[in-house]
Amino acid sequence: MAPSNSSNPVPYFAASGTSALAFFPLWKAAAIGQSGYEVAGATPLQKYLQAMKPPWRGSLVVIGGMTWARAAIFYGSDMGSRWMKQQGFGIGVSSTVPSLVVSIFAQTMNQPFVRSSIMIQKPGEPLASKTFPNFSMLKYLATTKGLSSLWLGLDAAILKTAPKYMVAVVIKDYMGHYLAPVDPNDKNAVLVKSAKIAVTAGIAGAVMTNPLDVVRNEMFKTEEKMIPCMVRMTKETGLMWFFRGINKNWIAVAAPIASTIFLTDRFKVWMHV
Repeated sequence: MAPSNSSNPVPYFAASGTSALAFFPLWKAAAIGQSGYEVAGATPLQKYLQAMKPPWRGSLVVIGGMTWARAAIFYGSDMGSRWMKQQGFGIGVSSTVPSLVVSIFAQTMNQPFVRSSIMIQKPGEPLASKTFPNFSMLKYLATTKGLSSLWLGLDAAILKTAPKYMVAVVIKDYMGHYLAPVDPNDKNAVLVKSAKIAVTAGIAGAVMTNPLDVVRNEMFKTEEKMIPCMVRMTKETGLMWFFRGINKNWIAVAAPIASTIFLTDRFKVWMHV
């Protein structure tokens, strides 16, 4: 998915929505694992499968938030990159600046819904049984802890989300630029190249930012600020917390990012844009 010559956002939203819907159970399992919530199961695999099962609380909010945010980030990055290159900027700056700006905006807008969605995944959470669990949790947080509590963890979330998508976009753009060109009429070669770019970009972005996912989710649980939270976890477990939930997270994050990049290319072809 190199920066597109088309300004049609529909392929981006179609790809992002498809990925968000397909991989929601993986997101749920990763959120539970990184938050340290206990689930039933004798082995890590049993716990992982248990965490993926319904009820899928807050699924509409999570899927909707992921859809518009990822679509905005990749679309905004491609359009911004194209514009910056036309102004004479190099590929590095053109790939990083738009992705950082749009990622920060998207994360700030989504943060209250991210927090409420993660908190209602806690097994036994009473507000999770409400008709509108996300809004019940948002109301509870605003009433008991103040409106600003809805954005608790935004610093860690931005430090996690912005670099994650920046890394994915930079790798996507660089690989698209430097990989050997393929015959556009060779469908298999085009698919393989697109898949290589998508998978590499998704995994790199997910693995490199896992510690910040852990910090954000821990802050939701404890109401701590970012630095004190990091210091406490380091005292308790050393640097092992860096890797908490990574076995779930690299799949839950890498898979939808990779599929969004890959499917955007496919939707562009199918829609002839």
